[in-house]
Amino acid sequence: MSGFKQCFYWSSSVFLTDLVLHSNVGTSLEGDANKLAYCVTDVPPWYLCIFLGIQHCLTAFGGIIAIPIILSQGLCLQHDALTQSHLISTIFFVSGICTLLQVVFGVRLPILQGGTFTLLAPSMAMLSMPEWTCPAWTHNASLVNTTSPEFTEVWQTRMRALQGSFIMGSLFQMFVGFSGLIGHFMRFIGPLTIAPTISLIGLSLFDSAGTSAGYHWGVAVMTTALITLFSQYLRHIPVPIPAYSIHKKLQFTRVLLGIVFSWLICYILTAYDVLPTDPENYGYLARTDLKKDVISKAPWITFPYPCQWGMPTVSLAGAVGILAGVISSMIESVGDYHACARLSGAPPPPKHAINRGIGMEGLGCLLAGAWGTGNGTTSYSENVGALGITKVGSRMVILFSGVLMVVMGMMGKVAAIFTTIPEPVMGGMFLVMFGVISAAGVSNLQYVNMNSSRNIFVFGFSMFSALVIPNWILKHPEAISTGLVELDQVLQVLLTTSMFVGGFIGFILDNTIPGSKHERGILAWNEAHEGDFSNTLESREVYNLPFGISTYFSSFPWLRHIPFCPPGVTASLEETEADTDSLENKQPLGHLESSQVIIGATL
Repeated sequence: MSGFKQCFYWSSSVFLTDLVLHSNVGTSLEGDANKLAYCVTDVPPWYLCIFLGIQHCLTAFGGIIAIPIILSQGLCLQHDALTQSHLISTIFFVSGICTLLQVVFGVRLPILQGGTFTLLAPSMAMLSMPEWTCPAWTHNASLVNTTSPEFTEVWQTRMRALQGSFIMGSLFQMFVGFSGLIGHFMRFIGPLTIAPTISLIGLSLFDSAGTSAGYHWGVAVMTTALITLFSQYLRHIPVPIPAYSIHKKLQFTRVLLGIVFSWLICYILTAYDVLPTDPENYGYLARTDLKKDVISKAPWITFPYPCQWGMPTVSLAGAVGILAGVISSMIESVGDYHACARLSGAPPPPKHAINRGIGMEGLGCLLAGAWGTGNGTTSYSENVGALGITKVGSRMVILFSGVLMVVMGMMGKVAAIFTTIPEPVMGGMFLVMFGVISAAGVSNLQYVNMNSSRNIFVFGFSMFSALVIPNWILKHPEAISTGLVELDQVLQVLLTTSMFVGGFIGFILDNTIPGSKHERGILAWNEAHEGDFSNTLESREVYNLPFGISTYFSSFPWLRHIPFCPPGVTASLEETEADTDSLENKQPLGHLESSQVIIGATL
């Protein structure tokens, strides 16, 4: 899993269940652990696809639902749980569609698509501008009438502005991907640019984490403690939950249930009125019955559709701000493609597959903007990490996950249940999640020579400037006055986005201050992403387009010059001759003697 995007893996691991392969064929457990039960092009049994598809959905669960909940604060929706549930349904629905498109027509690796915190930071910066600041009355629950046209217009105007910004940003991403420019762009990006960019995503969201946790610090600390207990201290100790096995109908395996336990404890405390019943008392928002009417009001079946919040509007400042997030997202995804190929038994992704993958993610952001999720889509690295645990790298499993997310997006009651998670519980999860995001960004410095005063200066100055400048601009918004309103708005959004400030400064300094590629960590970074791809499938079998499209394209020699089209059959055979001689010698899972597969599914 790519070092800079592994940020969500541990935070989402509270829902991650494991599939472990045990074999008694005379080989060591260590040797068996490195073998794949199913490679990327294999098709496991249907029941295995369903269970592992559920696992992948649960792995991405924490990140997907956290985005609309955090975004609701900037959209003035903190007291409208029903609309929050609609946003959750929409982001699940679009994430499922984008996953199907990516696996079938994009990079064609088993990699899930979903919302990203990389694009959340510029969105919140845009919504913090004076013209989009929520009216004071929207902060008072007693004054909010969620069905009034006035309130609807307040949040929908903000959502439409976000939609237009994401649509414009997605067009840039599609151009960079399908034109093949991403390869040239990556030559100038190194760990000293990525480290501050990713770290500042987590650091910039500290206010959201503190606000949610502050509603009841006891519950938030309990949630954090449970997540830490299950994901760290007990990670090698089995926790009994029901699970299905091929050879035994009921097995027990471990699962990390930090948020679920905390949610359950809050429910018990609410049932016995241990938590205060007066809205004015501290800790009232930890109750689980505050949004119970949302479940009854939510429809059983809902169908998100494009422009459901109205026609998107375009804001220059918003579009430029989203571009900063889009660029970071593209960098992350390229690393994820290489990590996913390594863990799924596939050869390194060729240029045409990477170009298609980035372009397809741009199309996913376009769909997210059209549907109105309030966010874009990107590759989920926590699911890449799940491939290493399950030893099942089949893309058919991810296709099942995509279908499941589409179905979940159409079930209004399911999304409504998610909105009943108490704010302090979410705050406790944010403390872990955003902390790990920040640390994952810093982990990219492992490739850099940190004994170099040059590198220490670049990273330190980038990080500190990215904390100072946005904080000062937010306190003195009138300081930006160029005489052009549009330019003032663009500078306001960019300079209040910590991720952009830190990444931009790091990019400029790293590419202008003299230093060798070894000192800058470029060589180590490239070696880490190349990895060991021996015993992998033929490249053509993995990355060519399906349904005979590649064969059809091969009849037109000029198409091989299009950056996202696979090369002709002859050229492809020449490029992958070495891979053909080293196909992985593996057995289908059903033919393994004395083997046992344990699948955990959280109910």
